[in-house]
Amino acid sequence: MQMRPVAIAGGTAVGIEVDLPRTRLVVITTDKGYLMCGALDVGLLSTKLRAREIVAARAVGVRSIDELLRAPVESLTPAAEALGVEVGMQGSEAIRRMA
Repeated sequence: MQMRPVAIAGGTAVGIEVDLPRTRLVVITTDKGYLMCGALDVGLLSTKLRAREIVAARAVGVRSIDELLRAPVESLTPAAEALGVEVGMQGSEAIRRMA
């Protein structure tokens, strides 16, 4: 497992990489929400857990924190959308809006 600070406008987020058998989880988190690799189930967060208003977005095809920052947002929760996060937005911008 690797954790490291990720500098963003207005503060610092935390990047985390976890190596699992045949996959790697990659996430960048702020106090308000997080951006994660393709393992994130946005559908579950947006439907069954919608009342929790989880601020989260997903980017696919990434294997590192740096790739996650550069990747486009593929899907997101309604709570992330309310903060101005959009599909297609670069990960670094999504994280900035979650800060």
